[in-house]
Parts: sequence; structure tokens; C-alpha cells
Amino acid sequence: MTAAIPQSHHDLLERPICGVLATMLPSGFPQATVVWCGFDGTNVLVSTTAERTKTKNMTARPLVSILIADPDDGNRFLQVRGEAEVTEDGALDIVDRLTAAYTKHDRFYGGLVPAEQQHEETRVLCRIRPTRVTVDAVHT
Repeated sequence: MTAAIPQSHHDLLERPICGVLATMLPSGFPQATVVWCGFDGTNVLVSTTAERTKTKNMTARPLVSILIADPDDGNRFLQVRGEAEVTEDGALDIVDRLTAAYTKHDRFYGGLVPAEQQHEETRVLCRIRPTRVTVDAVHT
């Protein structure tokens, strides 16, 4: 069952604010990574590569959590727990969209990083379907 992200906190996913993505290592310990976040109106979107630990974790154990705190008000936050789907479909589009939002570059490969790097890694899109959403009590 999908949980809705309240409209009052959509801006935390639409503004260029880094989130903290927590995945589960094979040992059972959590692994947390700072990530750029996107939003498709329902799901949280994260761009990464297939070679990264977080991707391997999500592929093997897709239950994840992502936390985004408002940099203008530390008491305002959004936590999304959900199931991650990892796919190559749309991965280049989302990394370019996030690069344009978070940096002065309009594309990731050939903009932020050398174009040759694209041939050395497999870009993936992680789509996190919310199953539980928690927001601060003050700003709801």
C-alpha cells in the first residue's frame, strides 16, 4: 500500500535539498548515504550507479528509509519509508534533472563529470514507493 507524501512537505523533495538514504547491509547494519532527491508526485527518486553499495543493498533488500530536513528550519522534516525499485530506465534523465537542480551544470556526464565516466559505470534510478510517511508535528 502506498502512503501519500503530504502537500505541505512536497517542497522538501522539489527543492535541491540533500536527503539521507538508509539501506541495510548484508550484516544487518544500516548504511546511510547523503543523496540528491527527486520527486515524481508520488515516489522519491534517487540517482546512483549499479556499482555502489547502496544499490547492491536496495537490490537485495529493497526496504529503505530517506530523511530530508529543511535547511531553513531544522524542526521541519520528512521521513519516507518504503520499497525501492532499481532500474536503468530513466536513469540518465533523472541524473541530468538532479544535476541541473543541485549544481550549475545542465547535465551529469559531460557537464559535472567527464563524459568518459559514463562508459565506466551503470547509471540507475532508484524509485522509492512510500509505505510510511512521517513529518514533523509543527508544520503539518
